[in-house]
Amino acid sequence: MKPYAIGIDLGTSNSCVAILQKEKPEVIANRFGERTTASVVAFDENGKIEVGNSARARIVQQPERTVSSSKRLIGRYYFSEEVRKAQTVSSYDIISGPNHSTRIQIGEEIFSLEEISAMVLREMKMIAEEELGDPVQKAVITVPAYFNDNQRQATKDAGRIAGLEVMRILNEPTAAALAYGFGRGLDQRVGVYDLGGGTFDISVLEIGRDVFEVLATSGDTFLGGDDFDDRILDLLAEEFVAEHGINPRNDLRALGKLKRAAEEAKNALSEEEETRIQIPDLLDDPAKGMLSIERTLARSEFDALVADLIQRTFKVCDEALQQAHLTVRDLDGVILVGGPTRLPVIQNAVRSYFQQDPRSDVDPDEVVAVGAAIHAASLLSTAVPESVLLDITPLDLRVGVVGGLTEPIVERSTPVPIEQTRRFTTSSDFQESVIIRVYQGDHREAEENEMLGQFEFSGFPSARRGEVSIDVTFEIDSDGIVQVTAADPATGKAASTTLTLTSGLSGQELEKIMEANRTARVAPGWRPPAAEDEPKNQEAPSPSFSGDETSPAPDNPVESAFDAPLFDEKPIELALPEEEKQEEA
Repeated sequence: MKPYAIGIDLGTSNSCVAILQKEKPEVIANRFGERTTASVVAFDENGKIEVGNSARARIVQQPERTVSSSKRLIGRYYFSEEVRKAQTVSSYDIISGPNHSTRIQIGEEIFSLEEISAMVLREMKMIAEEELGDPVQKAVITVPAYFNDNQRQATKDAGRIAGLEVMRILNEPTAAALAYGFGRGLDQRVGVYDLGGGTFDISVLEIGRDVFEVLATSGDTFLGGDDFDDRILDLLAEEFVAEHGINPRNDLRALGKLKRAAEEAKNALSEEEETRIQIPDLLDDPAKGMLSIERTLARSEFDALVADLIQRTFKVCDEALQQAHLTVRDLDGVILVGGPTRLPVIQNAVRSYFQQDPRSDVDPDEVVAVGAAIHAASLLSTAVPESVLLDITPLDLRVGVVGGLTEPIVERSTPVPIEQTRRFTTSSDFQESVIIRVYQGDHREAEENEMLGQFEFSGFPSARRGEVSIDVTFEIDSDGIVQVTAADPATGKAASTTLTLTSGLSGQELEKIMEANRTARVAPGWRPPAAEDEPKNQEAPSPSFSGDETSPAPDNPVESAFDAPLFDEKPIELALPEEEKQEEA
């Protein structure tokens, strides 16, 4: 059996799978001949799970049982602003899980975001296996460059749940640049403008033959094509309210119809100057009967609706260019990535900002999967020319200190992999433990950054404040995933202080999910087992994670990212050594 390694672009709206064969990258179409597959998961009442465009069609009929845009939620805490935003526009139930994680409830079943993404990944795996005629076990999966550690680890967990060995988590813009430059012997500086369904990234790369070096990256993980859809949805809904006095967004089926119509209108405007929006039988009003929507949306009207969203992308571009110490005139090319970049308003705005035509020799829907496939092949076989990828950290990685402040351990734009250590001291007399809180962001104030996790370190000598030193080490691997260690340099004690930051799934939860194997229900032709078909060893039920359930501690405490409560009234935090305090003063 020939070993295969595939590249998967796990997108917010659509996903794509590719493979490198005979030194030629090839996008693999699904059984319907579609080269991209909708990242939508629909749950039937009898237990069947559908993924793809057939699932997307269920958004109208069964909105509460159809999950879309789940990538926006993966690896995020339930209390985050992004989850609150998603709850206002989602037809399905988003609930709280253990360790402040986010869960999706469908009927009586509760799913982690990792499981939802795993179902999409499993579909991609099956598409490849049907085409190749052999099992596929290895993959490179892409993520937005601005994904934080929790989101990266959650994506890696999703791959594992889907039955894949994740060879590497690769940044989408890096994958796009790799596809663009593969085998061409280029010496160029390029900007990769990556506007997907839910996220926006801009990366500036230096391509030198087979070396791809990221000079700078910046992004917004809650800005994408979904937001463009929402502008059309809100326009239609507000006009409906003004005419009929009823808000269609309060009805799940009506909301599903509005979403579908908004997305179709946006896609149509990428090719037409105007499009006709028709939503028959949107709502049934007791006084007026069945109410519908019918209007024409011109491209110029849509362009005005989304103008501020496009300007937000260029603020992010400004940051990346400043970080790289470059101007737009220093770039040799601009690569567009993501379906929304097919819109003329975006292409024109990109042309104006970068003062050059974007490259037209790459497919924005497929280029990321192609780059991932090229890298997967190079990791699998020495026969494939290996490209050197030099990536960077998108944001500072910080540790919380007294006063609600943070101190950087690894600064943004640091090449990875990297290991860096900084020394701190205790902040109170005779304290016996310290809470080490890990943040990602560029702000001194802790609350302005995103908290990735925390753990408690104890067992060091009890002494007056400032007399005990604690070394905090951050190690970042080539996937951009962080490992944090706290140690007492005087005694060498570091037991139970290594923290592999996670998305909230403990080691035991991940094993339970894999054992239950609910993603197997994605398989075509799946049917619920009859009574006589039920396996006999039913002692362990399928895992169900409810919002008020506490996650069992893993056998190895090193794996738990949340041994300490997320928020303490009086946290015992780290302090800076006296000499550093004096330098800052």
